[in-house]
Amino acid sequence: MIDIHCHMLPGIDDGARDLDTALAMARQAVDSGITHTICTPHIYPGLYENTVEGIAKATTAFQNALTEAGIPLDVSYGADIQIVPDLVQSLQSGRLPTLHGSRYFLFEPPHHIQPPGMLELVHSSLAAGYVPVITHPERLTWVEGSYDQFVEAARLGAWIQLTGGSLTGVWGPRVKAITERFLRDGLTHIVASDGHNLSNRGPVLAAAREALLPLVGEAETERLLQERPAAVLADLAPDQLQPPAPEPLVTQAGRPWWQRLFGG
Repeated sequence: MIDIHCHMLPGIDDGARDLDTALAMARQAVDSGITHTICTPHIYPGLYENTVEGIAKATTAFQNALTEAGIPLDVSYGADIQIVPDLVQSLQSGRLPTLHGSRYFLFEPPHHIQPPGMLELVHSSLAAGYVPVITHPERLTWVEGSYDQFVEAARLGAWIQLTGGSLTGVWGPRVKAITERFLRDGLTHIVASDGHNLSNRGPVLAAAREALLPLVGEAETERLLQERPAAVLADLAPDQLQPPAPEPLVTQAGRPWWQRLFGG
């Protein structure tokens, strides 16, 4: 599995606090079946003043530490990018990083306030040749009232990335239900860990994989956790990949959810 969203770099945001923690998180990731992690620290002016140069340097140092420790995990970098008016210009100038140097970048809406102009930024990013990967929309406090905006963003060509812990109930039943709605409606392109620590937000995906299998089946589970993340690393165009499609969720008995609820 490939994890495109994780806060494992030591000491530069609210993820791993030091190298020992980061190495322990890397071991967790490997034990969970992850082979490559894109480290995505926050770039948040006034709080996390990270730069592309600083993130790149930290990633190289961390990869060296992983190799020295004998931990078989490859790492590269991107960033959790806030919605800012000069987003496209900052991507074009290199002031903001894409994921692994690809056309894809993490696009993080604010958690508690619906941003004006989100769809316009999605459209302008796509027009400039970038693919926004909208991170964990299921966890936003305003998602229910603006679900149609994410439907439209996906229709325009943005990708939707959900958090593995949302599917397994880490964020509670409300978020779990919204997560399943995104999956059921065929809006989900990638599931990632958004790992931050060694406890409640570990950089793990094995449990999410087990939760996905009875919901969307083995083929789409593979696409969510391996094929589309690998396409990000390879910088493949979205039209080279099979898109998610709305279809009934599959239960463990192989019956669609509506038959399980209503019979037939």
